[in-house]
Amino acid sequence: MTTPLKFPSLATLLTGVAFAFGAYHLLVVSGILSISTMEMRLTHIMLALALLFARTPISATLANNRLARAFDVALIIAGTLASIWLLSRWKTIAFSGGMTITQDYYAGIVIVALVFEAARRGVGAILAAITMVFFIYPFISPYLPGILNSRGYSFQRVVTFLTTDTQGIYGIPIGVAATYIIVFTIFGALLSRLGAGEFFFEISFRLTRGMRAASAKSAVLFSALIGMVSGSAAGNVAVTGTLTIPLMKREGYKPHQAAAIEAVASTGGQIMPPVMGAAAFIMAEVVGVNYTEIMATGLIPALLFFATAFVVVHLRAVRSKIEPSSAPSTDMRSTRRVLWDGGPFIVAFGLLIGMMLVGYSPFKASMWSMAALIICVPLWRRHIDTDLLRQIGGAVVDGANGVVTISAACAAAGIIAGVLGMTGLGSKIAVLIDMGSGGSLLIALILTMFVSIILGMGLPTTAAYLILATVVAPALVKMGVPMLTAHFFVFYFGCMSTITPPVALAAYVAGGIAKADISKSGWTAAAYAAPSFLLPFAFCFGPGLLLHGTMFENIEAVITGFLGVVAISIAVVGAIRAPISPLERGIAAIAGVLLLFQDITSAILGCVALVALWALSEKRRASAAL
Repeated sequence: MTTPLKFPSLATLLTGVAFAFGAYHLLVVSGILSISTMEMRLTHIMLALALLFARTPISATLANNRLARAFDVALIIAGTLASIWLLSRWKTIAFSGGMTITQDYYAGIVIVALVFEAARRGVGAILAAITMVFFIYPFISPYLPGILNSRGYSFQRVVTFLTTDTQGIYGIPIGVAATYIIVFTIFGALLSRLGAGEFFFEISFRLTRGMRAASAKSAVLFSALIGMVSGSAAGNVAVTGTLTIPLMKREGYKPHQAAAIEAVASTGGQIMPPVMGAAAFIMAEVVGVNYTEIMATGLIPALLFFATAFVVVHLRAVRSKIEPSSAPSTDMRSTRRVLWDGGPFIVAFGLLIGMMLVGYSPFKASMWSMAALIICVPLWRRHIDTDLLRQIGGAVVDGANGVVTISAACAAAGIIAGVLGMTGLGSKIAVLIDMGSGGSLLIALILTMFVSIILGMGLPTTAAYLILATVVAPALVKMGVPMLTAHFFVFYFGCMSTITPPVALAAYVAGGIAKADISKSGWTAAAYAAPSFLLPFAFCFGPGLLLHGTMFENIEAVITGFLGVVAISIAVVGAIRAPISPLERGIAAIAGVLLLFQDITSAILGCVALVALWALSEKRRASAAL
């Protein structure tokens, strides 16, 4: 009697495809498999779209509908065939100077349509709608008034440009997703599967034990450490919030306060070197600088961001009369033993940072760091087992699945960038911002902040930055802001949009974990992060905060920047060693603004105001104690 053939389940098949997807990119990035840049980008889009359509249903209500699943299969087949056609044609098109045929146009239509659908499913309707607005601009521009008026383009010209030129869908964003981002998502997944999260949490908890607001401060530290790997605010909340939020609630924080603290801390992880999230890698390519320069640029703003979070949670605890916890740790291991057990993670991070500092590319540094981690773990555990192999394979699958939605966002951003480049719309938007500001850099920065937050609402940071880098950043560059500073400004506010109502994704995820009102969580998070909203203005007017000035300017900027965020935090929370009066809060706000203004005269005035504030609050506290 013959045994009937057993076909693998859909889940097993998709896991296999994801593993092949991730392994393929590791082989290419490591240099074992050598292919051209365009071939890499074409195959990346083909496999990413296939995985996205296979894993993400057309809508939640049609998740198990057979007709809908058949439609998904049709999309996968169409995307694969169109990609294979473009793979067979790209050299001919490139060597002919861009000459295309009708079949290229038809394949392009398929790819453009699939990118819109992938953006809608993978990221959300907001990104798809924004992309569609830019896509239709070339067709309606002849009918628009004023500066937006432009000569029109045919549908065929737009589609072929977006799908056969490296300025469109297969441009820099997808190139970064297919190299830097996928390698770091796999690296982050490997760290997670091997227990880095537990190690970071233990270290954070031990460093803050016995302090006032210990649980909130451990949440800030834990989120900073995890954020260096995840680079995603909402993802960071999902990982760290399940551990930190219950601890904060037990210590006396209200649910919406615990959610807000976690959301703010997790948001800062996106700007924390060495791994600042997918958008930072794209920034390095767009601006044309080494990633180590991006790391150096983000270092002081990241440290000041977390200093702000630390000060805010401490002052909030003072105001809420939350006393230091004296509960002993249930873990009897010594700190030395904890550090030893986390040795593989320390080695991996040390190697990652060291290699990038001496000039190695980020993806090569991450490859060697992964290799070091895989070697060190069995050495520390003193045995090799099949579980380690499963964890490595699972990390490749997790990393591949994690990059799929980022790739959808990058492809959509490629459409926007392609239209801006083709029509000159980017320079027109820069002119509009310049005109609206009346030539004032401060007003231009304020306008850019609002545009960045609005465009970033409801979008992951990567998608938000990709749009902002092509639409908004050129306006600041035109007004004399250095290119890297301008891009970091919009990147920073793209990050902050995750805790800015009415759409605050990180705060909403945290609110869900805390079982709090998500709207209240969002507004509380924005209030707690208020000092951080001023930092980008400070580094636009003073290069020292980005380490772009002289040694004296850099040192002065760090000192005045720290004092400035402390003063603003005092004004926001309304406490120092005890609650303070409205007058004292006003003095604190003025002192903070003066200190952040990055001028020696204003810094001296700010220090005087801060000293006066301290003296006034101490005198009032002493009087109250009598």
